[in-house]
Amino acid sequence: MTPTLYGIKNCDTIKKARAWLDAQGVAYAFHDYKASGIDGATLAKWVAEHGWETILNRAGTTFRTLPDADREGIDAGKAIALMSAQPSMIKRPVLDLGGRTLVGFKPDVYAAAVG
Repeated sequence: MTPTLYGIKNCDTIKKARAWLDAQGVAYAFHDYKASGIDGATLAKWVAEHGWETILNRAGTTFRTLPDADREGIDAGKAIALMSAQPSMIKRPVLDLGGRTLVGFKPDVYAAAVG
C-alpha cells in the first residue's frame, strides 16, 4: 500500500514532511484536506487511534478564534464535528501507513516507520 500524507499544501510542516519523504525516495499520495475535505469516518479512525486531544490542533489560529462555546466541553464527537467543518483544525501532517497513522512530523519517527 502506498502511504497517504494528509495535510494542507501550504503548511510549512507539510512541506518539510514532503521534502523528507521525497529525499528518502518514499512514494506517497498527498491528500489536501483543506481543498478536498475529509470524511468523518477517517477522522473518527484517527481519534480512536490517537485520541481527539492529539488530532485536534488547539494551538492554531482557527481554533483560537472559535467562540468560547465551541472551545468548551470538547469530547471526541465535538472534536470530529469541529474538524469536519474546518479541516484547518486537524493536526498536521497525518501519515497513513495502512495499518497505523503517524501524527505530526519527526524525521526519526518517519525513518523508523517507513525505513
